[in-house]
Amino acid sequence: MENYLGLSPETQALGRRAHDKIAPYFARLEQICEHNTQKVLAAFRRNRVSDTLFAGTTGYGYDDHGRDTLDKIYADLFGAEAALVRIGFVNGTHALSCALFSAVQTGDTVLSVTGAPYDTLLETITGDSAGSMKRYGIHYREVPLQDGLPDLPAIAQAAQDPSVKLAFIQRSRGYAVRQTLSCAQIGEICRAIKAANPQAAILVDNCYGEFTEPIEPTQVGADLCAGSLIKNPGGGLAPTGGYIVGRADLVENAAYRLTVPGIGGECGCTLGQNRLLYQGLFLAPHVTMQALKTAIFCAQVMQELGFAVDPAPETPRYDIIQTVAFGAPEPLRRFCEGIQAGAPVDAFVTPEPWAMPGYDDPVIMAAGAFVQGASIELSADAPMREPYVCYVQGGLTYEAGKAGILLAAEKLRQAQDAEKQEKTRI
Repeated sequence: MENYLGLSPETQALGRRAHDKIAPYFARLEQICEHNTQKVLAAFRRNRVSDTLFAGTTGYGYDDHGRDTLDKIYADLFGAEAALVRIGFVNGTHALSCALFSAVQTGDTVLSVTGAPYDTLLETITGDSAGSMKRYGIHYREVPLQDGLPDLPAIAQAAQDPSVKLAFIQRSRGYAVRQTLSCAQIGEICRAIKAANPQAAILVDNCYGEFTEPIEPTQVGADLCAGSLIKNPGGGLAPTGGYIVGRADLVENAAYRLTVPGIGGECGCTLGQNRLLYQGLFLAPHVTMQALKTAIFCAQVMQELGFAVDPAPETPRYDIIQTVAFGAPEPLRRFCEGIQAGAPVDAFVTPEPWAMPGYDDPVIMAAGAFVQGASIELSADAPMREPYVCYVQGGLTYEAGKAGILLAAEKLRQAQDAEKQEKTRI
């Protein structure tokens, strides 16, 4: 095969070894992909999807049949009563914020049962900015993780507080060293909360987790799920947006937060984007599988280069995120440079740490994506703080994802070789 990327023979051999070792793990992913593809196809058929739904609307967006049918399809896929799928959500944090406000009012308490939420969402809850939950007199408590996992007895005890009206579960790890939760684990948490406080609503941050399993959190007891369309469910085609799915009354309340009370989801034009949202959702199970294969390949390659990875290559996955612990800033920078060089967009750019809005530390990000910030496309980012853990996600195709990982490995190997030569000279 032609060596278009100029990889060294050693890195090419590393890639072949890594692929051969992980190939047996792909059968499980392919089974899940086939299950979810059929589930999506069946939902499209039940809801009579046709070309007329793709036209879109302008202005107020009244009677946008394509938008409203997509809501029904999401509700169908998640086994839920209702859904709100809108390009008006600017990101996943926006969708989650609207979902958080759907179940609480002044004097109530939000209980995070998986430790502190990720940085930007925590600002929505406890920050001093106008519009935060703190500014509305909504209280916040959290239950710390125990060895990286939810502490069920402590969760049950904390949930007994009658002021707790909403319990929050973060499925993925965010910028934390912890385990991603399976739907089975989420179900256990939901049962513990409901036994202690039947009136509390349960919201799951489902970002990065959609279509990684045959079921979703709303099918194991969660009242709401929310996420971003430029992650898994957008299939790499959705240009922006987010979704909220779950109990009909809570989804309606969230719609009032997105727009205005009394109008909610009745307005919101789609500007001709419906086709991309439908097509992206149709492709989402397959694209998610490609991202999972890329993550496993990344774990194997980085492990062979001597870096600590989580999850391990053989571990079952419940989101698309792979972490690599570099222990120092320089190899982290090198890795991100390689990922950027493997991007189809802006491959010539050198990523540098910067003060990313909503984060306490400078963040380095490699992301050459067709959709800006789309983490279903291959990307890598990390806060520049110890232990210098990088979070890798995405890969629209496994083949392109492999190429990006191997370019990152090449950068690291070159640095390791240079360091060895310098030590030899000394």
